[in-house]
Amino acid sequence: MARVTAETAPEYLSQTAEPVRAHLSAATQLETFLAGAGALTLEQRMLLVDQALVLMEGNYVHLPLKIAMHAVNPVQRLRLIRRQLEQQTPATMPPEWMFHSEMSKVFHSIRDLHTNYQLPEPFIGKIAFLPFRVEECTDGPKPRFLVTRITQGFSAPGFAPGVEVTHWSGVPIETAVELFAARFAGSNAAARRSRGVQFLTVRSLSAHLPPFEEWVTVSYTGADGTPRELRENWQVVENLPPMPGPTGEAALAMGVDYEAEEVGRANVMLFVPHVVEQQRAVDSGETPDSAAGETVSTMPQVFTARTVQTPSGTFGHLRIHTFNVDADAFVKEFVRLIGLLPQNGLIVDVRDNGGGLVWASELTLQTLTPRRITPEPFQFINTPLNLRICRNSPSLRPWVESMEQAVETGSTFSAGVPLTPEARANAIGQQYFGPVVLITNARCYSATDMFAAGFQDHRIGTVLGTDDNTGAGGANVVTQDDIMTRFPIPDSPYLPLPNRAGMRVSIRRSLRVGDRAGTPLEDLGVVPDQRHRMTRRDLLEGNVDLLARAGELLKAQPVRELTITDATRADGSLRLKLRTANIDRLDVYLDRRPRTSVDVPDGQAEVTVPGATAVRAVRVDGFARGELVASRTQPL
Repeated sequence: MARVTAETAPEYLSQTAEPVRAHLSAATQLETFLAGAGALTLEQRMLLVDQALVLMEGNYVHLPLKIAMHAVNPVQRLRLIRRQLEQQTPATMPPEWMFHSEMSKVFHSIRDLHTNYQLPEPFIGKIAFLPFRVEECTDGPKPRFLVTRITQGFSAPGFAPGVEVTHWSGVPIETAVELFAARFAGSNAAARRSRGVQFLTVRSLSAHLPPFEEWVTVSYTGADGTPRELRENWQVVENLPPMPGPTGEAALAMGVDYEAEEVGRANVMLFVPHVVEQQRAVDSGETPDSAAGETVSTMPQVFTARTVQTPSGTFGHLRIHTFNVDADAFVKEFVRLIGLLPQNGLIVDVRDNGGGLVWASELTLQTLTPRRITPEPFQFINTPLNLRICRNSPSLRPWVESMEQAVETGSTFSAGVPLTPEARANAIGQQYFGPVVLITNARCYSATDMFAAGFQDHRIGTVLGTDDNTGAGGANVVTQDDIMTRFPIPDSPYLPLPNRAGMRVSIRRSLRVGDRAGTPLEDLGVVPDQRHRMTRRDLLEGNVDLLARAGELLKAQPVRELTITDATRADGSLRLKLRTANIDRLDVYLDRRPRTSVDVPDGQAEVTVPGATAVRAVRVDGFARGELVASRTQPL
């Protein structure tokens, strides 16, 4: 969910949530919208196929994996489309939507949400929607599909949050979900199922073809138990605009599900338009209003922070909606918010987060653990085109030597090199000392996959999943335009795409670290340590059962404390006063050099370290039964 600023927001979003509702009420019916769509010439269609072939053959890092796991051959399918175009004329070529359909099928067949064919004008920036949201719960003998949100101003007899959908245009709802799951890309079974539910009611028209049906008939059971039907037309409207992408080196460290970002912004517009007003207030230098119990954030479309009451106690709950941010500002606000929440336990919730800047996700890990963070390494696939690109781009030089060696060794992939500098990933250090639980689902993707993997691989806390896997997006993604403009090479095969069409490709794959070192994230994702099945109460009562389960996990873990209450130099020594909890030993480092180790009881402790006249920083590591459990760094 990208941030809307005062500069990027269109006029209808500039003041209050009311203009958002007015904007939605002026949406165009799908039939009307499609009547004016389609302006590609035969030559432009050929150009799109040729550029897709360049990306797939020369840049796509997951091609061997996808051929093996999904038994597909996107390169051959593109060649066949190219051959068919050669046999056509402007008079005999089929309607444009059929061309887009074939291109979309090729890209969706590899089930990689990083590698997309993005439809041109007039589809770009548009969404198709129905005025309600459907979600799945599994707390009974079989899955149930409930309406959980309705856009303001929409009503139908007996239709309200909590009604159960039984059929979708005459098809049993679970069957309909499976059909949608097969159509829309998802790297594993859990991701496909989740996407099948999500795309029942909202579609990004730049990422997918428009719905085939102009309307749907929803069969549902109302609160009074009466079976009813609702016929509703698909509507098309301009989506909230994305914020400008990162610049400089950060622009090349992205890992984001384009479609999830599109749908996330659409959901804000459809169901929580007050968030747009919160962001407008922040951009205007005002203090935004917040919902009851929430801690006000300077990044309201990125974070939702609050204190939650559970049967196991009171804990902090921090929802991260996106990593599509400025990394430094993101980490600074994250640290500020966790400092305002209860210190005895934190629930970090990244469900539905489609990723963003890899730096932002990996830099945040250090704030939750005393362990040193090892960023994930990334690899290119070894092709002549990738080698040319790396040789001509100073920022890609670390990969060149291994790619040149591959000419002799036949290695499929380059050496693995992190995108996030390791020193930067450990520059801040631990900021939260209570236990932490991470909540994930199958819509966590890309940089969020990497955050969840890093959380698990560094043993920060328990991963509690509402699905069997995360979305499994393990790559650094770039657009065709990024490659063409940021990685210029002589005799470049890349050409501008017509009518603002777009293509994105996974160019570097990520590998896990720690106990799972070398395992790819793509297709596999992160398997949670604990599984929670979403209940009706979760969908309709603010995740009450999910948070209760997270609270149980937090209560079972010790709460640590390691606070330097005073640091004073005297007679060439450094006298430290500390407050500790559930720590039995302290090791003290001055300017990263070990100086002393002392056993301590819980409560107050004092440590004197000689030879500290010119020391600039102190780090204190806390241990419990020989295990590093806390670390505090403080400049002097």
